[in-house]
Amino acid sequence: MAAQNFDMIVVGAGPGGYVAAIRGAQLGLNVAIVEREHLGGICLNWGCIPTKALLRSAEVFHLMHRAKEFGLKADNIGYDLDAVVARSRGVAKQLSGGIGHLMKKNKVTVFMGAAKLTGKGSLSVTGAKGEETLSAPHIVLATGARARELPGLEADGDRVWTYKHALQPGRMPKDLLVIGSGAIGIEFASFYNTLGAKTTVVEVMDRILPVEDAEIAAFAKKSFVKQGMTILEKATVKKLDRDASGVTAHIEMNGKVETRRFDTVISAVGIVGNVEGLGLEEQGVEVDRTHVVTDEFCRTKVPGLYAIGDIAGAPWLAHKASHEGVMVAELIAGQKPHPIKPNSIAGCTYCHPQVASVGLTEEKAKAAGYELKVGRFPFIGNGKAIALGEAEGMVKTIFDAKTGELLGAHMVGAEVTEMIQGYVVGRSLETTEAELMETVFPHPTLSEMMHESVLDAYGRALHI
Repeated sequence: MAAQNFDMIVVGAGPGGYVAAIRGAQLGLNVAIVEREHLGGICLNWGCIPTKALLRSAEVFHLMHRAKEFGLKADNIGYDLDAVVARSRGVAKQLSGGIGHLMKKNKVTVFMGAAKLTGKGSLSVTGAKGEETLSAPHIVLATGARARELPGLEADGDRVWTYKHALQPGRMPKDLLVIGSGAIGIEFASFYNTLGAKTTVVEVMDRILPVEDAEIAAFAKKSFVKQGMTILEKATVKKLDRDASGVTAHIEMNGKVETRRFDTVISAVGIVGNVEGLGLEEQGVEVDRTHVVTDEFCRTKVPGLYAIGDIAGAPWLAHKASHEGVMVAELIAGQKPHPIKPNSIAGCTYCHPQVASVGLTEEKAKAAGYELKVGRFPFIGNGKAIALGEAEGMVKTIFDAKTGELLGAHMVGAEVTEMIQGYVVGRSLETTEAELMETVFPHPTLSEMMHESVLDAYGRALHI
């Protein structure tokens, strides 16, 4: 069968792949995209979007319980777990359908099936139509990643869940163990804890949310414990004994192993890249610990072959994948895009309270040899936060004392995932403390705390 020829082929239609395809088409390239499961990838179908829908339900449920504080009445408060999940799936379905529309609108040819590289500039697609051969001088790998499974802690969908099972639970856990306290683990812990599950989080590192600033992670931990969570740090789940009624977890802490009983376990111990079955080794692509090795422009060592998003390594964030997709499409079309700076990519965790950050933590900035000026401002000092009934939180900013460069910003509290973008723009514009101090922030808003935190770094805070 003759090969179908394109200028650019994208393998994987997640937030990296589909965005790369759209940008390539905008620049006049003839683009094909190959997807083996769902348009929109994990993010739209089983990740970022449906989890946010679940967490929104939990947030509304939490607020219903606080009705009296706001002068309101709500009796017999409850929830229908099936309906909560159905709403989440509906949101994912609506967005996934939208990707199909975007592909048509941009004249991107979609092939549903599994791709395998077969030679320089060529690949096969095995799907419902059998095997098809495609060729292009530029191929972009955007196959994403999946949940890491540790020996003895493998998911079975009944007692031990991955994020996928946790998104469409057959029952409501009563005693829940969450292994891992990165964004995925802590978001599910927050969701199920808010709905009433007795929740325990085990983290192997010395603190939960280990990539976040230590002060912010400690603040979040205090809040989670207040909400009834049990947090075990510097702890390892050695094995799980499963039976008909639940799971006995063997947890090692301080050199001793103790057993605790749960009815459900969610494993959230990181991710591994989807590198199998693509023919990478045969084509000479370098793979390091399940991730494709690339340069700053996402180019592999094989000419004409690129890798973007989760398959290309940390940070494992949808917005990083999308931006890489745009950059690679522009590179292929002959433009001169800038490489992405990982330190200018924000991370957002949608637990309650929310956590958001960009740039260096205080610890990392000190380790890098910077002399620092650090500012903090609490939510309790902000009029809008008090009016919202969300007075728990903090904004922290870190500056280079010598140049005034904004090195990092870290927040915990209501809506910080929306606020962080102000600092992201600031870093992109190479803002110093002077411009941030001179910026007039609207009142009353939560964003005023961003201003106050900057002022505090220089001993000029007004409301504390």
